[in-house]
Amino acid sequence: MNEIKFYGRGGQGVVMASQMLGLAFFKAGMYPQCYSLFGGERRGAPVVSFLRVDKDKILLKCDIKHPNEMIYIDEGLMEHEEVRTSMPPSGWILVNTNRPWETFKDLSGFNLGLIDAPAIAEELGLGHVVNTTILGAYCRLTGHFSMDYLFDAIEEVVPAKKEANLEAVRRGYAELNIVNLCEGSR
Repeated sequence: MNEIKFYGRGGQGVVMASQMLGLAFFKAGMYPQCYSLFGGERRGAPVVSFLRVDKDKILLKCDIKHPNEMIYIDEGLMEHEEVRTSMPPSGWILVNTNRPWETFKDLSGFNLGLIDAPAIAEELGLGHVVNTTILGAYCRLTGHFSMDYLFDAIEEVVPAKKEANLEAVRRGYAELNIVNLCEGSR
């Protein structure tokens, strides 16, 4: 079973990102289970979303405490100590950042994907909503399924600016910087 934890802020599309990713996994023949936690529903408030995926039906109904993958849509919510204590070695971390990979050297033992999603979203007219850019980067980082499943999910649930969002997926995929902190940059 793959367990994924998303961190972001209200207005960035965190909940939609987890739902679209779950739908893409479903379209790829997997069973997803998705849920979110947030306090006051306001722009900028911290949001955490969870996604479990397995090839068999999921009967587990509890919080994800030790995810295999973490997605930080807001880098400011990243706590390196939490990563080290909750993730297994060689886990995958996707971070929305414009900082160089050397900034994250203290996360040795993990695989890291870095993407400057706001720059791409702004250029494509998506404003501060970076979720589709993040999902394109995720697709390349993990290789769990073909981008076609992600395109299908976005076509199904994104209400506006479909072409811009599909291009954000392509750009996120292409512009991702993958770093293996067990072996150095790649």
